[in-house]
Amino acid sequence: MAPPKVPAADATLRLLTFLASRRSPVPAARIAEQLALPRSRTYDLLTTLVEHGYVMHLEQERLYGLGPAAYELSGAYLRQEPLVRIGRRVIESMVDEVGESGHLAVLHGRDVLYIVEERARNRPSLVTDVGVRISAHLTASGRAILAELPPAQLRTLYGHAADFTSRTEVPGPSRPKELRELLVEVRREGVAREAGEVTEELASVAAVVRDHAGWPAAAVALTFVERATDAARREHCAAAVRDAADEISRRLRGRRG
Repeated sequence: MAPPKVPAADATLRLLTFLASRRSPVPAARIAEQLALPRSRTYDLLTTLVEHGYVMHLEQERLYGLGPAAYELSGAYLRQEPLVRIGRRVIESMVDEVGESGHLAVLHGRDVLYIVEERARNRPSLVTDVGVRISAHLTASGRAILAELPPAQLRTLYGHAADFTSRTEVPGPSRPKELRELLVEVRREGVAREAGEVTEELASVAAVVRDHAGWPAAAVALTFVERATDAARREHCAAAVRDAADEISRRLRGRRG
């Protein structure tokens, strides 16, 4: 005999599942229609979920999407199971082949969280240890992921000058327009780059990993000493992170966006 349903819990989980299936935020009326819920109840559920961070409300657009707390849950699952297990061996192989340090990171709010880190022999220590968080707009990994987000979600994360920070004297994007312009180049090239914005004298290149739905789940990156790396080797690193990201995506049953 099946256990009885808890109506409020059932509706909440169906609402979150619906938002997770959308590639961009949606209006409340559409949520109510798709889930066959009264509009008043839908708004009550959304208000509670917004208060707890599981849903974000884009007030100007009158849209709702998954919030940071929901990504924390999904990130915890990915860290514990498939992404780390699949990604670790791919990162290890990439580092062995290229000879530069590599890592795998996921997006958490405005930060990237490093979940795999593989140090190459005779290479400098990095700040990207497992569990470290760094502002996404400064990192190659973060830029690779941000470039694939829907515009409304990007505006929520980086909609004001106060959302931007810096780590070194090398200037990164400091306004929404600067970030948008940078991300256009990332999408055009297929990889993201940074030089000295995370750690002085070091540079990185990264490519996005997509999950089974084509969503940007993570990014693969290589970090190298900027002044000791010529253009040909940089392009070799760029090709390596593309290949590694594609391989992890394939193992996650990903597909190209």
